[in-house]
Amino acid sequence: MPLVASSLHETIRAAGGAIPFREFIQLALYGDEGFYTRRGEAGRRGDFITSPEVGPLFAAVIARALDAWWKEMGSPESFTVMEVGAGPGTLARGLIDAQPECSKVWTYVAVEISEQQRAKHPSGVTSLAEIPEEKFTGVVIANELLDNLAFDLCVFDNEWRESWVGLNGDQLVEVLKPLSKPSPFLPAVAKHGARAPLQRAAQEWLSSALQKLESGRVLIFDYCTPITAVAAAQPWREWLRTYVGHEKGQHYLQNPGHQDITTQVMIDQLAAVKAPESMRSQSQFLQLWGIDELVEEGKLAWAAAAAAPNLAAMKMRSRMSEAAALLDPNGLGAFSALTFTP
Repeated sequence: MPLVASSLHETIRAAGGAIPFREFIQLALYGDEGFYTRRGEAGRRGDFITSPEVGPLFAAVIARALDAWWKEMGSPESFTVMEVGAGPGTLARGLIDAQPECSKVWTYVAVEISEQQRAKHPSGVTSLAEIPEEKFTGVVIANELLDNLAFDLCVFDNEWRESWVGLNGDQLVEVLKPLSKPSPFLPAVAKHGARAPLQRAAQEWLSSALQKLESGRVLIFDYCTPITAVAAAQPWREWLRTYVGHEKGQHYLQNPGHQDITTQVMIDQLAAVKAPESMRSQSQFLQLWGIDELVEEGKLAWAAAAAAPNLAAMKMRSRMSEAAALLDPNGLGAFSALTFTP
């Protein structure tokens, strides 16, 4: 039996036969033998591609936004860029290479729970396992973080009930229990078997991030659903997914620790903490902050060096294909970009 499964079984038995779904997710993803603890990683050689792995263009656009917000705050000499869920540090490398004006004064903090991933962080960043306690002025960035935070799973069975995870022999099974408390995000009535997430950990994360800021912004990129009732009306596999090796994985109760488990982020649940300052698609956000200008700059640089291209020219040329991926309305371009202010 895989170590993570053995650990889960022991935890379930010690808890009296079942654990809340959120605890199952936490152990499967972040436990001692969890997916992100041992193997899960973004990138072409990993399990999924996020925007920073497409190429440096994404970071170059974010750098423009950081400079604009830094100047809006009066160009403070103490300015922190804190990336939470930094993975192997791909976005950090891109932002350092982009050399925004604010990088002359910034402290770049890369927060990543996985020791294996932290070991890959670039020099020039402060690499931490947890968000530090001190307040700061700056920007908190979370790129595809909230979709991986543990959540409660609710199931409509004549009324809304809470999914727990138990055992039938050596098999993980779903056990339905009464809701610990009513939720304003769940529709009063749904189809039998309808499912919906309650994302308390995502709400707590946003609340904590906002409390850390003296001034600045929280910037979130993720795949989102406007209201929880929309998810409840959809087949659950449309918003609750598993991935491994760039392919869709198996049912979320199978192979724990060996596949990613991810969910759409419910904007109405985040808005209960604080209404977003702005809500755009990723495509709209990147266009707002000049991706088209950067692509045009890349075209001109490539044209000038096409007769004898060097590495710098090749990187500029790649902006065209990177932009196509980042703006794809059926892919990364459809992600949401949310900003929040304290």
